[in-house]
Amino acid sequence: MHLAIIMDGNGRWAKQRGLKRTEGHKKGAEVVKEITTYCANNPEIEILTLYAFSTENWKRPKIEVDFLMKLLENYLKKELPTYIENEVRFEVIGDISKFSPNLRKRIEYTKEVTKDFKKLTQVLALNYGSRDEITRAIKKMIEKNEEITYENIQKNLDISRDVDLLIRTSGEIRVSNFLLWQIAYAEMFFTKTLWPDFNTQELENILNEFKKRDRRYGGI
Repeated sequence: MHLAIIMDGNGRWAKQRGLKRTEGHKKGAEVVKEITTYCANNPEIEILTLYAFSTENWKRPKIEVDFLMKLLENYLKKELPTYIENEVRFEVIGDISKFSPNLRKRIEYTKEVTKDFKKLTQVLALNYGSRDEITRAIKKMIEKNEEITYENIQKNLDISRDVDLLIRTSGEIRVSNFLLWQIAYAEMFFTKTLWPDFNTQELENILNEFKKRDRRYGGI
């Protein structure tokens, strides 16, 4: 199963508690660890893709963007033992060329150290937007003189595996330019729970509901 999550609600969670938005992001990072560990120990889940930073997030205040970049770098450094212990392979989709050299080095180092793990692949969508991904895929095909076919577009995307289950937290009911190609036949769940309050029990409840759905892929 390919599980994708739009992690939304960090800022609102902090605001409700009279805290700075950065505190919501810190708490959200703790939930990433909890959910990733759960998924690594659930044999039905092969890929966990998390929407961490979109191409549109650069519009946020610079102080918040800078904090998010540092939070990501520290998270990858601090949680490397968690990746190793749970045999989680780390991957990234999106254009990370805008990131600082130190952050890019940390990303590449984490990918290299975890590349042979097979229990779970955790994919972070960083500076990612689906329209940008599809545009880049088509450009690759033109450069390689490949025929414009469904199969060729699919293989040139940042991630080719279709999503089975998409979850969005915080009560917003939209997909926000996330994996538009890959979610063509995904089952979708929208929960009002803010991401910092999301937990493994709620994920388990959603997974159980997902199993009850009849996925017909356009058939009868």
